[in-house]
This record gives sequence, structure tokens and C-alpha cells, in this order.
Amino acid sequence: MDIAGDIGGTHTRLALFDPGAAGPAAVEIYSSRDHDGLEAMIGAFLATHPAHVERACFGVAGPVQNGHVKTTNLAWPVDARNVARMLGIERVGLVNDLYANAYGIADLGPGDIATLRAGDPSTGGNAAVISAGTGLGEAGLFWDRHRYHVFATEGGHTDFAPRDDQEIALRDHLARTHAHVSYERVCSGMGLVAIHDFLTGREGGGVGRTDASGITKAALDGSDELCVRALDMMVSIYGAEAGNLALKLLATGGIYVGGGIAPRILEKLQAGPFLEALDAKGRFSELLSRIPVHVILNDRTALLGAARLARGEEPGLHHG
Repeated sequence: MDIAGDIGGTHTRLALFDPGAAGPAAVEIYSSRDHDGLEAMIGAFLATHPAHVERACFGVAGPVQNGHVKTTNLAWPVDARNVARMLGIERVGLVNDLYANAYGIADLGPGDIATLRAGDPSTGGNAAVISAGTGLGEAGLFWDRHRYHVFATEGGHTDFAPRDDQEIALRDHLARTHAHVSYERVCSGMGLVAIHDFLTGREGGGVGRTDASGITKAALDGSDELCVRALDMMVSIYGAEAGNLALKLLATGGIYVGGGIAPRILEKLQAGPFLEALDAKGRFSELLSRIPVHVILNDRTALLGAARLARGEEPGLHHG
């Protein structure tokens, strides 16, 4: 059996895969902060689902260097050698979680994708993945005219670039408490809370909230105007950064919006401001307006990608 994992700042998903079967044989979701490390979670998982593990790969939210990850939004690191020793196998694959996510796209079915814009898929070319959740992840897929090659980035930690007076004020508000204001600070679960906090302090009368899920719910049902405005602001920033990523990678083959937030706010992403912000790049607006944009609905995509990597398979995504 193969074991695959998707290790995030909030949740960790572990799964067993029989290479000859479709889909995982077993899946469990753990709270990442309730465990001392990945080895402890794997131990709990295998105690519930005993198996002889032959291959393993894990996608982790953070930069992978020499088989080691100092996780961005977790208190504990992940080391491939320690995990391999614990599993009793020669080696363990360790990749960035967005790298795994990009690999998993090939295993998605029609019901796992929502298309925001069909664009012109015949153009082909590079593709991009951007995923807001606990943090903000970004990855690329380089098209060599025959197949895709996935590469990880830490683009979510680039400098936040405000586009108007309100976003400048938001940036200044966050700079009072953070030495570096990145896109992750304003486009993620923590970003949504930060935006709401900014609007509450600036305009008064709002109720302070520390729960991104609660802000999202109140925004979607329209019960709290400041929550509506906070989510709208984050969605616009999300679109702007997706456009930035598309320009940097020349992602004419498509943009895939992943992460835990996008499926929950699909109606907001479909409403218009997301794509408007994505395309608002001056002389390159027309080029961006032709790029296909899709939302990944399947929260197991990174697991599927990690399993594909454990098997040594290629990304398998084809343009057009």
C-alpha cells in the first residue's frame, strides 16, 4: 500500500492507496495543531488502518529543502528521513502542498471542477495554481510543448501591492504589527480576519471577530454588512494576485483556484469582482481575459497528487 498526506496549517489529511484501485482505501482528517508532529499522526492513522506501507509521499505547507520542511503555519517541522525511519521504508517523498495539488489536478473528474471562465483553452501554455486557506499557496506548471512540469513557489509571501486608498490603509494598518505585509496576510483565513478587523477599527460599530468561518457565513447570508465588505475586499485582492501570478508565469494554459476557501465562496467568485480584478492589468488585460479560470472543488486534490508522486507518475494534465 501507498500512504499519502496533505499537511496544512489547520488540517492534515492522510490516506492509504492501493495502486491497483481507483481512489483511496482509507482517509482520515486530523487537526494539525492537536499533534506533536507528522509521525504521531501517521502512528494514529495506521493504528486505525493497519497496512504494510511500501511507498509514501506527503505534501506540506512550506518550502521543502533537502527533505526537510520548517512549516510556515505550524509549530513543528517535517523531516523525510525521520518519517521514512518511522515507516520502515527506504525513502519518503516530501513536496510542497501546492506542488502536490498541481499533480492531483489530473485525477479530478468533471464534478471536481467549477469553471469561472472557459477562456481560450486552445492557446495552451503554462498553467498556475493559487490556493487560499490557512495561508496562501502558489505553484506553476511549465508546458514544454509535450507535457507539464510542476514547480513550487512561495509566491504567497511576496509583498502585498495595494491598488487603491483603502488597500493602502489596510497595508499601513497591518504594517503596525507585522514587519512584512505579504499577500498571505490579506488573502487567506487570517487575511479575512485581518481585513474585518481593519474595517471594524476604521469605521466603528462592528463586532470584532477572530473566526474566518464566521465572517464568511455572515457575509454569504448577508447578516453582517462589515462581513460582506470584508469578504468582497478579500475576493478582489484574491483575483488581483491570481492575475499577478498569471502574468509572472504567462499562464495562458489556465489558472486553477484551490484551497479550502474557494469552494465555500464559489458564488462570490462567480459574481464578477474576482475576474474583474484578475484581468485589470492595463495593457495585458485582453491577454488575461482569454485565460481559462477554474475552481478546484475536491478537497482531496493534494492527496491525489501525493499518491501520484508516490507511484512515480507524471502530472498527467493536458492542455486544451
